[in-house]
Amino acid sequence: MSDLAHDAAVDLGHPEQESTGVENRKLGMWVFLSSEFLFFGALISTYLLYSNRAGFQGTYPAEVYDIPFTSVSSFVLLMSSLTMVLAHNALSGNDQNGARTWLFATAALGAIFLAGQVFEFTEFIVEAGMTLSSNPAASAFYVLTGFHGAHVAIGVIMLLSLWGMSRRKEGLSERQGMNLELVGLYWHFVDIIWIIIFTVVYLLSIRPA
Repeated sequence: MSDLAHDAAVDLGHPEQESTGVENRKLGMWVFLSSEFLFFGALISTYLLYSNRAGFQGTYPAEVYDIPFTSVSSFVLLMSSLTMVLAHNALSGNDQNGARTWLFATAALGAIFLAGQVFEFTEFIVEAGMTLSSNPAASAFYVLTGFHGAHVAIGVIMLLSLWGMSRRKEGLSERQGMNLELVGLYWHFVDIIWIIIFTVVYLLSIRPA
């Protein structure tokens, strides 16, 4: 009987679910984010290992941080989590216009954060002379924050894709609503990772004597 129910669900276009009751794509996203969390953990550990080690030549990242500027950029990214939630809630209430507006707002906030990161990198390289090859601490910093920035850029692209779909006459369908939820999970993950990076790398980082 369970096989018949499974076949009927597939025939009706309903997504298959694991025995846990979690839709397959959502489960896959959770597995992917778990692996990404471990990868970011390794990058953060590498930065901490080198940033606290004295004896390197060149500029250390902790010497050139602009905490007020990065705090504003962080606030912008965190606000994008709120607009992402509002987009999901709007679509859940079949408010296509609201979902479209909040999706674009989320993408715009993510783009502003990326622009801030590009500006920060430019200041570090041009003004402070801290390049990728200055020392292992600088290399670890650029790899970590650059890798996170790449994740934000991918998220912005996905958000703009959903925004483009929402502009069609029929708006976002129920299946695309699941896509929005998956993108939302990814986006919240990116924001959480940045909170960890900002706290550990920027606020708690100290230049070795």
